[in-house]
Amino acid sequence: MRRFYSKCLSVALASAITIPVMAQQTTTVSGSVKNASSKEALSAVSVTIKGGTVGTFTDDKGNFRFTTVQKPPFTLVISSVGYASKEVAVKGSNDVVSVDLTPSFTLGDEVVVAASRVPERILESPVSIERISAAAIRNTPQLNYYDMLTNLKGVDVVTASLTFRSVGTRGFNSSGNTRLNQIVDGMDNQAPGLNFAVGSVLGLSELDVENMELLPGASSALYGPGGMNGTVLINSKNPFKYQGLSFQIKQGVNHIDSKQRPTAPFYDWSLR
Repeated sequence: MRRFYSKCLSVALASAITIPVMAQQTTTVSGSVKNASSKEALSAVSVTIKGGTVGTFTDDKGNFRFTTVQKPPFTLVISSVGYASKEVAVKGSNDVVSVDLTPSFTLGDEVVVAASRVPERILESPVSIERISAAAIRNTPQLNYYDMLTNLKGVDVVTASLTFRSVGTRGFNSSGNTRLNQIVDGMDNQAPGLNFAVGSVLGLSELDVENMELLPGASSALYGPGGMNGTVLINSKNPFKYQGLSFQIKQGVNHIDSKQRPTAPFYDWSLR
């Protein structure tokens, strides 16, 4: 019994000595990121150490905080879609970084993965491709984010109901298009028993969608024989990049002419 107690005491002393040493070897980096024009806090901004993979993303208030074993000085790379990247030097372990990002135009610099299944600039894509960004989804007046596909070039639409529209390219569309692939995070989104995708009825909510990509042409070589009328790729938000609580309310009016039924309000609430 005495040997057991002596071993426990030795382990406790070793832990007490090791923990302060480990704490001294880590460096905590914290700060905030804002829009240089409007001074608004920017969320989901990537903050990484230059030349490495250690880093984090800003929260919904624009703040970030992470620890690293790399000793200062080192350089932070702050980047986000729609803003010019910026590099900031960290010289001490207690430095608080405050960065203002300048909005930039990214026309033609969007990164897509649908064309070759690897990230590439949209202008370097070997095939025609249409992309809907997260900012476009957030600002759309459409009832459903999936309806934004109807405004893209070369898209044919069949409206089956208020909540379901069937999209297709190259003609031969129907209310249940079996010639269109719909891929959500790399998984086929066909409805069981129907053998075709039912739009956004089965899939992600608007708050979970980061972007959408559409291949208007045939894409059987990459996504299987179902892509004769094109392929729709829906990519969800990374939970490590988009942290915190999100809440969305959409409101509208149905049956304005009151021909079939009285005018009634429409509500769509989402929580993430």
